[in-house]
Formats: sequence, C-alpha cells, structure tokens
Amino acid sequence: MSVKPHILVVDDEPFIRLTLETGLSLKGFQVTSAVSGRDALTRFQKQNFDAVICDICMPDGDGLTFVHELRACNYDLPIILLTAQGSVELAVRAVAEGASDFVAKPFEVSGLAELLRQHLTARRENNGNHLPDDDALVSELTKSGMIGRSPAMVAVYKLVAFAARTNATVLITGETGTGKELVARAIHNFSERAENSFISVNCAGLTDSLLEAELFGYVKGAFTGAASNRSGLFEAAAGGTIFLDELASTSASFQANMLRVLQSGEVRPVGATESKEVNVRVIGASNENLPELIETGKFRADLYYRLSVLTIELPALRMRTGDVQLLVPYFLRRISQSTHYYLTQEAWNALSNYGFPGNVRELENALVRAVALAANNVVTLDCLPASIAQAPLDKDKSKGETAVLREIIGDRPTMEELQRRYLQLILGEVRGNRRRAATALGLDRRTIQRLIARYNLTDVDDEEMEPEGEEIL
Repeated sequence: MSVKPHILVVDDEPFIRLTLETGLSLKGFQVTSAVSGRDALTRFQKQNFDAVICDICMPDGDGLTFVHELRACNYDLPIILLTAQGSVELAVRAVAEGASDFVAKPFEVSGLAELLRQHLTARRENNGNHLPDDDALVSELTKSGMIGRSPAMVAVYKLVAFAARTNATVLITGETGTGKELVARAIHNFSERAENSFISVNCAGLTDSLLEAELFGYVKGAFTGAASNRSGLFEAAAGGTIFLDELASTSASFQANMLRVLQSGEVRPVGATESKEVNVRVIGASNENLPELIETGKFRADLYYRLSVLTIELPALRMRTGDVQLLVPYFLRRISQSTHYYLTQEAWNALSNYGFPGNVRELENALVRAVALAANNVVTLDCLPASIAQAPLDKDKSKGETAVLREIIGDRPTMEELQRRYLQLILGEVRGNRRRAATALGLDRRTIQRLIARYNLTDVDDEEMEPEGEEIL
C-alpha cells in the first residue's frame, strides 16, 4: 500500500481548512492544518511534509514571510499560495519568494489536488519548480496598472510573474481593449530588462515599407527621401523590450522578415547588405485568432510558433466577475486626480449590468465622459454613454454570473455535504467506532448516532448507546 502524500494546509479561515482537509483527504492525501504561519513553522519542526498550501493574508503576518522562511531550509518543497486579493505585484513577489504556484480563491478542490500531484511528480523527478530568491526584483516593484482580483486575472498575474523571469518571446492574445500593452509593460518592468527601453509599435497603423523602415532602420538612398542612415526601433530598444501589437494585420512579406529576426537575432536595415546583431526581447499581440488565420493562409505558422513560446490569453471584462467594482473607483481616482466622485445606485447598476464589448478600454472611456458631465461630483445615469445607460436590464445576470463562476471554480459542495463527507472520513479512520469518532470530533455519541442516521451511513459497529446527552449539532 502506497504512503499518502502529507500536505500542510495553512489558513486562518476554519471553512477553508475544513474544505481542504475533507476534499484532499477524499483525493488520497494526508492533511494536517495550521492556523497561522507561526503555527505552521512549529509543525514543520516536528513533522515532515510533502507539500504546503498556504493563504497569503493571515493575522500574524502574510504567507509570503512564511514561504521565505520555509524556503530558506527546504529548496524543493512544493508551496502553493492561495489569495483572494490578486495583483501582478503580489504574483511577482510570490514567485520571487519561492512559491511553486499561485491560486485564486475561490478554488476547485479537484483542480488543487491535480496541481499538487503535478508538483509532487516534478519533485520526485528532480525537476522542481523552485525559483531562487530575487531581492532586487522584490525591491523594485512598481504599480502595473493591472486591476482585478477575479480568478481569471490572478491566472494572468501568475503567467506575467513567470514570464518576467525569462527572455523568451511572448504572445499576448485577447479581445480589443483587454489591456495587452499593460501586460507587456508589466512583463518588461518586472524583468531584468526594466532599466532599458520599452518600445510599443502598432503594426496596423503602418504600411509594410514604413513598418520595416521604422523597425529595422534604413540606409541613405534606400528609397526616396532617405537622405541619411537611420537606426530602427529594434536598435533603439537594445537591451530592452519591443512590443508589436496587432500582428495579424501584417503581410506575409513582413512576417517572413520578422521570423528571420527572431531566428537570427539580427536586423538588416532597408537597403543595406549587412545585418546588425540586436539584443531585444520581442512581445507580440493580436486580438484575432492566429491559429484560424494560419489555416486560411493569412499568418505564417512558423512565426506563430516562434512568438508563442509563452502565450498569455487575456480574459474579456465580462468574464472577470467582480472586477468592474474595482476598476470603477480606480479609474475615477486616476481621471479626476484629487477630486472625489460618487456614483448613484442607478449608475452603479448600469455599469454592473453592462457587458462591455470594448472591455476595459470602453469602461475607462465611459468614465472619462461621466466625470466631464458630472455635476457636484456625482455621476448619475445620464452621465454615462447611452449604450450603457439604456442597455436593457438583464434579469438573469446573477444567474449568468453564477454560471461563469461555476465554470471557473466548478460545483462546490454544500456545508451539509462537507459535514457528511467529514463524518464519513472520521468513521473510516476509526473503523466505524462511534465512541472514538465522537472523541475525535468533540461530540457525544448520541449526536454521532443521529448524524449516522441522518446521512444513512453504514459499516459502523453496534456498540451500546450511552444515555441521551445534550444535542450539539
């Protein structure tokens, strides 16, 4: 019989601990719980654990401090952090402190169990995900402008954090207005290239000849008006990052030239016969489905594979449950600077109900208009664009949000179901002995008997009942 992996769960919320204890035990893990980082460190001195699941925010200090202290004495232990307050800065710091992974609350226990198995397997194969401490990275954290705590955005933060620690090319995809340039800047700002240039280029705004001249430079006489040699943006971004947006709009000829740059690390100015070596990280972006364009012959497959070493897909705002409530005050503060603006309930309802096909950019533009029209610093329904103010109220929106949430976290068991599973787990451990189960749970045997009958649990012994005691549950 194989030994169950021993997992330490660290969280100050009793419900989270109970959920993980029950769920992970049913998935084949042995689970021990701690209520704080200090409690967890004490347990580590007395027991060996195979992995840790730890909340980031706890009363006696954040989980990152615990991770740092734990990592100092155990380099390959899988450590998965849980958070309900996502940000790209937090994800970068978590990775820098040595976290193996970063998961948003609410979470699906089955998904967390699978994540544990992946990390435990990697550890056994000596391919652990430990990343060394990087104090310089932590000390240089700056605001990214990426706002959101939804599980979808926390997943993005995690990818940004890992992408920032490499020099690999990155492809950012997502609908128009989801913030692709913000993500590219965050990757650059948290990378070793942060002290050098970040240059953004919208490929859709230039013809092929102008785009190549801008990016690669040109020599005197290369075309009419080329009166002297001129360096391109790749050379200007030396040591830094160049962000190429809307790559789907480029031609096959330009794509071939870009592929050559990525393969060789060299650029050839327009009209030149010799190439120049460049040290630039390339981040590409597209709001179109590039695999579909490859099938129709509108985008080169080899360039796509070169660009998509790391791919970050940005979620639409309508899929980011709860993030509108964070973005609205953020944009109002940024737009109005020192002046405080307030929204009427009607305005809040309209913003919360709207689907935002233009995503975050549409929300920001709507609030710029609202601030301009607001009287006495109060944003009313009339201050919002007609597309938002007059959008029909979706009576099933709450139902739709629930469906989106379930798609992200899965169907979660009720408290009643958790209680039944936990009792069944304890009864299994004590081989059905009601007295021992009552002792383990801090209940009397009469209560245990009632719960066994309520949940129709079988395979328990027939020991004599004690006289009826005080009902606890």
